[in-house]
Amino acid sequence: MQRSNFARYASLPLRLLVGYGFIEHGFAKLSRGPDAFASILQQLGVPLPHLAAWLTISTEILGGLAMLLGVLVFWASIPMAVVLLGAMISVHLPYGFSSVKLVGISASGARFGPVGYEIDLLYLAALLMLAVQGPGPIALDNVLQGRRIRSASSEKEGSPHP
Repeated sequence: MQRSNFARYASLPLRLLVGYGFIEHGFAKLSRGPDAFASILQQLGVPLPHLAAWLTISTEILGGLAMLLGVLVFWASIPMAVVLLGAMISVHLPYGFSSVKLVGISASGARFGPVGYEIDLLYLAALLMLAVQGPGPIALDNVLQGRRIRSASSEKEGSPHP
C-alpha cells in the first residue's frame, strides 16, 4: 500500500481515543453520582451546578459516542470543546501546564500533584483536527452521507428534465 492509503486512516485512532476518553470521564462522573459532581461545581462557583453537571455528563457521554461512531463529528466537537475549556479555566489552569507532577514515591507507589491543563489542550487540538479533517473513512457519517447522496441523485433522475 502507498503511504496515501494509510494517511486516509490517520484520524481513526485519534477519533477513537477522544471518544473513549470522553465516555470514560462521563461515566466516572455518573458512577460517583451527578450530585457529587454538582457539589464540586458549586464549590468552584459554577452557576446552576446541577444543570451544568448534567450537561457536562451528557456532553461527555454522547459526544464521546458520536466520536467513536464517527457521526456528527464537527457538531459534537463544539460542546465537547466548551466542556474542555470550562474544565481548563475552572480547575486546571491554576496548576500550570504539566499534567504529570510527581510529588513523591512511597511504599504504596508514586504520588502525583494536581493536574495542569496539558491534557485539555491535547484534547482541544484533537477535536479541532477532527472537526476540520472529518471523521475519516471508517465512520457512520460516511454511511449516512452516502445515503443522502444516493437519495439526492435518485430525486434528480426521477425529476423531469427541461
